[in-house]
Amino acid sequence: MTSAHSVVPAGVRRSGRRMAMAAGRLSAGMRTPPTFLLIGAQRCGTTSLFRALLSHPHVMRPVMHKGVNYFDVNSDKEWNWYLSHFPLSVNSRRHAAPGQSSAAVFEASGYYMFHPHAPARIATALPQVRVVAMVRDPVERAYSAYKHEYARGFETETFERALELEDERVAPELARMQADPSYQSQVHRHQAYRRRGHYAEQLQVFIDLLGADRVHVMESERFFSEPEPTYRALLDYLGLPAVMPPSFDAFNARPGVPLSPGVEAELRRDLAPHDEALAELLGRELVWTR
Repeated sequence: MTSAHSVVPAGVRRSGRRMAMAAGRLSAGMRTPPTFLLIGAQRCGTTSLFRALLSHPHVMRPVMHKGVNYFDVNSDKEWNWYLSHFPLSVNSRRHAAPGQSSAAVFEASGYYMFHPHAPARIATALPQVRVVAMVRDPVERAYSAYKHEYARGFETETFERALELEDERVAPELARMQADPSYQSQVHRHQAYRRRGHYAEQLQVFIDLLGADRVHVMESERFFSEPEPTYRALLDYLGLPAVMPPSFDAFNARPGVPLSPGVEAELRRDLAPHDEALAELLGRELVWTR
């Protein structure tokens, strides 16, 4: 069956989005800002979690996009532009859980966790927001990200060569981003395979800025192997009743050639100290290190 979206010309869809955004900015003061953010990490199952959350009767998503990316690549936009993506307050009140004043409103931008300026921007604009992070075996995550970026044209090297080039590619770009908050780097966003697996140092920034009680970390392996209790714990953290989705499905998997044992062993050695730091931060053994 052909979807309505597929038969509407792209130009018409873009025009419709522009009109909706213009109307949204005019009504920004009547909209509910997000109460929680799904901040990443990339290739850790955030799309699957996003789909599960959509089925909850007391959770509302952005009006047009899964992620708004305001605190990373769209920080030059005005605040009303950001608010225009969210539901009207009258609608969020209508979908509130018992005892709550409004629905839980969220967006999912997977670059927030890794972007050097996103945490401070989030804490400044939304000091009471909760953040949810998904983490995954960083070796598997790195290879999955490589396959994803290669398929999209952001990478042309082999995985082995991309790992060899990572520091000389990414380090100068990160330094430039830190010196110039307006600078956007495609290299930093799309070619940092090993560095994105340094979860503890990324999460610690959010904890320092927002407080440990506002940071919830989920292991994607646990979410997919034990979805109901893992999802129930998230809902409890968000103060929502335990309404389960019809099913827990995996989205955006990237099949391909298995990772070579030599490269895997090298990555595990490199990332082991970061796994240990994450386990200490969370106070529990990580699923993938058992």
